[in-house]
Amino acid sequence: MRKIVREKQVVLVLLAAVLVSMFAGAVMAKRLPSQGGVYENLKVFTEALSYVESNYVEEVEPDKVIQGAIKGMLKTLDPHSSYMPPDVYREMQVETEGRFGGLGIEITMRDDVLTVVSPIEGTPAFRAGIQPGDQIIKVDGESTKEMSLVDAVKKLRGPEGSAVTISIFRQGFTEPKDFTISRAVIQIKSVRWTKLQDDIGYVKLRSFHKTTEEELEEALQDLGEQHIKMLILDLRNNPGGLLEQAIAVSNVFLEGGKLIVYTKGRLPNQNMKGFSKSDGFHVSYPMAVIINGGSASASEIVAGSLQDLHRATIVGTQSFGKGSVQTIIPLSDGSGLRLTTAKYYTPGGGEINGKGITPDIVIEKPQEAANQEGEQKTLRSQRNIELPGNDLSDEPQLQKAVDFLKTQVQKDGKSVKAG
Repeated sequence: MRKIVREKQVVLVLLAAVLVSMFAGAVMAKRLPSQGGVYENLKVFTEALSYVESNYVEEVEPDKVIQGAIKGMLKTLDPHSSYMPPDVYREMQVETEGRFGGLGIEITMRDDVLTVVSPIEGTPAFRAGIQPGDQIIKVDGESTKEMSLVDAVKKLRGPEGSAVTISIFRQGFTEPKDFTISRAVIQIKSVRWTKLQDDIGYVKLRSFHKTTEEELEEALQDLGEQHIKMLILDLRNNPGGLLEQAIAVSNVFLEGGKLIVYTKGRLPNQNMKGFSKSDGFHVSYPMAVIINGGSASASEIVAGSLQDLHRATIVGTQSFGKGSVQTIIPLSDGSGLRLTTAKYYTPGGGEINGKGITPDIVIEKPQEAANQEGEQKTLRSQRNIELPGNDLSDEPQLQKAVDFLKTQVQKDGKSVKAG
């Protein structure tokens, strides 16, 4: 009899537990109504994965299949969001140090086509004549049509001295052209400078990595000792880099308390405002900034802020228009996500992404000339990594910046000093 009573008690306890569980589930369903579809789809995903594992014609590696699913998920979002396997994630971390192996090009997806943002000056790709806007159709004979950015970077990199062949299509080509380029260790010094005629300082920024602000300060101190009175900042073919360095570079040319850039995202913690600071190194020279179609991301932040705040006149051609924020999120297995979480805006509210920065003074780049064989040949000024001298006859954009500054200083009659 006691045994029967105990069994009834156990049954009642179990029934109560089930009812509590059902009630809790109903409450959670009410709290998270939007998640139902996600959970149902995850159930379908696990079912599909199970069928693939057990029924596919060949034995599959579950890790490889799941990684492929994650890659596909990120690919549906936008060209800049991607999944990075552990080895690619480690390579990405190396990039921000300013030294990495490869060809020396910044790439992106534009209209679903793998596209060159800019070659980095002095690198194998630059010397081979790769240009901003070039479309990479194949890598070593493999089509890039379904290739993600991460996979493309992985294929373009390799041991120093090894060669890779990329098929390029550009405006003016009737068919893709193969470029075979030897890889090299890409070590970037991001700032170069010289003094031009008429006491004009010239600073070339080639990228934004962790030492750019320090290098820029060194350049401006040296030019200050040479008693320059005006300054040209050249951001042509600068593919960008670190956001904090874009803010730091802009800060050098601004008074404290000025809005440099802001971001808008889906979540409140993705909304950020970057302001200039009153302390630190600053200069107040009259300025011109030169941009072109290879100026992207951090370059556009600097150009856009100095333009909106009326601190500099922008000369050149429309910039690339890469103005989205990618947050790097490490995952538990050593891999990572590169996820677009916000977009950049200039101080005046201008959206950079997909639009770019419009120069105040538009000066087209030198036209390409055809050689005797009928192939396109780039003028010397487009690939010359030497600093400019006094003869700017083949540098119309730089010449226009020089002429503009000289005219403005003469007209305004202002005294100029370094802060």
